[in-house]
Amino acid sequence: MGTIDLNKDTFQAAIKESKPLIVDFWAPWCGPCRNFAPIFDQASDQHDDITFAKVNTEDQQELATGMGIRSIPTLMVFREQVLLFSQPGALSASQLAELITQIKAVDMDQVHAEIAAQQSQNDADDA
Repeated sequence: MGTIDLNKDTFQAAIKESKPLIVDFWAPWCGPCRNFAPIFDQASDQHDDITFAKVNTEDQQELATGMGIRSIPTLMVFREQVLLFSQPGALSASQLAELITQIKAVDMDQVHAEIAAQQSQNDADDA
């Protein structure tokens, strides 16, 4: 499938898609980002059931700041509009493959139930 480029105007729509979303925050001058790019691109070609996206932090500084990016590369994974993973640093091909396996295995019904329970607790604490 390949990767898509995201910007501040397309980011929210991408999160709302039904497929899991893996976002690589990168910059052209970043050596580790350049080394990770072929690994990310290869994975994107192997998994049509996941959207792989890139955010150039030089061009999209507002988005990067809004997402709390302090180090690049940083990977974020969203599924059903929930941030499941956020970590700076390039991954090896095997580490990315393991992450993808874990993403697919997450029980999202349980995740949503935990979020709802936490929200109920927060509401009770605020009352």
